[in-house]
Amino acid sequence: MIERRITQLLPTAGLAVVCAALGLAWVVEPSLAPAGWAGRLTVLLAGVCLALLAARITLLQSAKAAESARRFIDCLCELDPHALGDNQILDTVPVRQGDRIWRELCQRVRERLAEFAGRVEELEMARAAGDVRVRRTAVERDQLREILAGLADPVLAVDQFGEIVLANPSAERLLDVKAGGEQNPALDQLEKCEQLVSLLGETRRRRSATQRSAEVALPDEEGKPHWYRVNCRTLSHQLDSQHADRGTTHGAVAVLTDITGQKAIQKRNAEFVSAVSHEMKTPLSSIRAYVELLVDGEADDEHTQEEFLSVINNQADRLQRLIDNLLNLARIEAGVVAVNKSPLSLNELLAEAVEVMQPAAVQKQIVLEAEFSPLYLGVLADRDMLLQAAINLLSNAVKYTRADGHVTLRSRLNDQEVVFEVEDTGVGLSPEDCQKVFEKFYRVKKDRDMAPGTGLGLALVKHIAEDVHGGRIEVASELGRGSTFRVSLPGLAQLNA
Repeated sequence: MIERRITQLLPTAGLAVVCAALGLAWVVEPSLAPAGWAGRLTVLLAGVCLALLAARITLLQSAKAAESARRFIDCLCELDPHALGDNQILDTVPVRQGDRIWRELCQRVRERLAEFAGRVEELEMARAAGDVRVRRTAVERDQLREILAGLADPVLAVDQFGEIVLANPSAERLLDVKAGGEQNPALDQLEKCEQLVSLLGETRRRRSATQRSAEVALPDEEGKPHWYRVNCRTLSHQLDSQHADRGTTHGAVAVLTDITGQKAIQKRNAEFVSAVSHEMKTPLSSIRAYVELLVDGEADDEHTQEEFLSVINNQADRLQRLIDNLLNLARIEAGVVAVNKSPLSLNELLAEAVEVMQPAAVQKQIVLEAEFSPLYLGVLADRDMLLQAAINLLSNAVKYTRADGHVTLRSRLNDQEVVFEVEDTGVGLSPEDCQKVFEKFYRVKKDRDMAPGTGLGLALVKHIAEDVHGGRIEVASELGRGSTFRVSLPGLAQLNA
């Protein structure tokens, strides 16, 4: 386009140059000039005038071209970026003779600007999408951080260099370690649990994805031992056993689950099985011994035979009571026992329990008294179970009270609860025994010779009072002076409220 403009200016400029050249030639070589100085000067002036005229014309044409370019550029500058893609947008600018060159040039500029505007818009959209992903990633990171901070289970992660890169607050408290600072601590600095360090180290050195578990004992902040099940797995972006080097290590993460409660349950179950085996072994051994005596003919007379058979019968009854108590406890704990609750008078039920235990008290020369409240004490209870609980408490009191002692059964109203308690003047319990007396098969060592038993009676009373009837049982005792077992149950007024 510039070449075309120059071509248009060449004729005028050429004529001026020719005239000026002739004038100069005539000055230098007079023989070539017309005759006389006047003619020569006239030709020279004519050439100069023509040159000035050509320069003027050139300037005017350049000004017009600049004006045209300015109008098209102003139009481009005023365009909205979204309108750059409109091919007809420059048609709104008035076109004059000689403007088409600049219009074509500005059209090419508009196309390039439209292309750049499209790229800028794409980049803006990509940036906006990137910002959304960054914000979403930040939110997910904060959520994961809050989840880890809220976990009661300690979580610990190490990288391929053996540095601790993550530890939630539970792990920091348990292992006395701080991660996430300017410098991550090394795994070998965990002095509280060498077994955990060894487990994480072995997991890191595995060439393929793996998971390992173990049980470790760690002290808590108060120094009490706790058992944890540790689950470790490899943590790596790429685990390719075919391309991994033999010495390659990866990161690992460990989750510690507190299983102290499970360990305690396992221990209690083991103790329970041992106690049941012991309690069943004693009567079975007695039965077997007396049966062998009878088979061998050691009982010659009828009196001795009856004595042996009486021992066998008593031991069989003891074994039957043990089995019944075990079944009752198992049914209550499993929630499969049939409970038939109905409104009834607590005083009437307690009076029946006194009648049942009165012969045993008289036989031991123990005074069994009843001090019932004059008020009507209504309870919603399973009659047979609650009667069994009262009989068990009275039976315990009679067994562990010496002759000429006293056992008192009382009932009273305490706010909206009904209370009955058994007080005796027996051997009493130590503070340690008071804490364990309701455990299965627990029997006070010093008093085992006073009366036979299975150690399940008070455990059964506790389940009946608390699990079946929603009440509670308490004991207050003093060695050598006696014990008081107190059962509190919701009254009918409380249940109705």
